[in-house]
Amino acid sequence: MKELKSVLPGFLLATVIAIAAVGIERILPGHYIGAAVLAMFIGIAVRTIYYNDKLFNEGVQFTSKKVLKFAIILLGASLNFSIILNVGGRTLMVLLFTLLTAFGGGFLLSKLFKVNWKLGNMIAAGTAICGGSAIAAMAPVIEADDGDVSYAISSTFVFDMLMVVAYPIAGQLLRLSDSFFGFWAGTSINDTSSVVAASFAFSDTAGEIATMVKLTRTLAIIPTVIVFSILYYRSKQAGGELKKGKLSLRGLIPWFIIAFVVMAGLNSVGLIPGVVSDYFRTVSRFLMVIALAAIGLKTNLKLFIKTGWKPFGLAMVLSTLVVFVSFAVVYFIIG
Repeated sequence: MKELKSVLPGFLLATVIAIAAVGIERILPGHYIGAAVLAMFIGIAVRTIYYNDKLFNEGVQFTSKKVLKFAIILLGASLNFSIILNVGGRTLMVLLFTLLTAFGGGFLLSKLFKVNWKLGNMIAAGTAICGGSAIAAMAPVIEADDGDVSYAISSTFVFDMLMVVAYPIAGQLLRLSDSFFGFWAGTSINDTSSVVAASFAFSDTAGEIATMVKLTRTLAIIPTVIVFSILYYRSKQAGGELKKGKLSLRGLIPWFIIAFVVMAGLNSVGLIPGVVSDYFRTVSRFLMVIALAAIGLKTNLKLFIKTGWKPFGLAMVLSTLVVFVSFAVVYFIIG
């Protein structure tokens, strides 16, 4: 009971911010800004204006860590491997090139821009897969700082806002087909809401194709978090933080990622009813919004500003590379 009382104020504050963010998202025209991003920014603003460390810290810490992990587990129930069969090999071919561009380019550009490994790879994951969701899923796996999580989400968000406007205009000027535009938008714009906004602004057919392609792209979260979990575990061993010895699945891959993959597998073979899957997806998204509100509440704006422009520069260059690589591959595959 004592532990609940210490956690409750911070959790309730994050929840109130999340509810406000969802409300703002619904009244904003075009739905260009997702509730998760809004919640994070509101959390940063609240911390900057007034924040009682003693009252809120324990609950905010709990929400940003434990609630986020639970949201990731439930997210698995909304992923379905059968989607790959619906969109075919063309999507997988484009995704292969964009993922290689994002993570390969992210590795090289992080060194060029002198951005730390964790922040650079979160930006790469957000660019390669699905913006904030991928960043939020990767953050606990590599034990990322909350400031870096906020910065990574902010960086990919800024580019998405530009693309929502630029893509339909570019598509019209280049006289792209609905199919071409759908594959291009679905494989190169980061956040799902931005993909939907940009593609349906071009045409309904392009929107439907882009949405399906984007859902397939979201599945890349699964191998990404597993690979980075292993890489981070090995880096901690190499740095002497962990004793070298017999590797275990539990050591290499956090328990919540194992649960996340199991949920995706159960949903893919039809063991989770559609109604339940939809409910889990809704709950997962709201819990993600609450968790990102908590991350915002933990973000010190002064440190955020001190980080400088380099991560934004990295995100802009990397996202631009993915845009052009996606366009080129779609051109050769679809024509």
